[in-house]
Amino acid sequence: MHTINLIELEGKGDFLCPCCGTKISPNDETEEDYSILEPKVRNNTLESLLIRCNKCSNKILLTGFSVLETI
Repeated sequence: MHTINLIELEGKGDFLCPCCGTKISPNDETEEDYSILEPKVRNNTLESLLIRCNKCSNKILLTGFSVLETI
């Protein structure tokens, strides 16, 4: 499993799957490229999100949501 901190990303939040290079975009609502497996919420704030790349089945843990909400 790979971890990606959203704070370290440039641009609009798009990134490539660390295993197969599939572009994963937060604007993709179709779940064609990735599937949400498990959100982790603390005090009504999204802390992290576990997703799966639908091309290679790699699991990716997205972190950094709490800092994004304060920006």
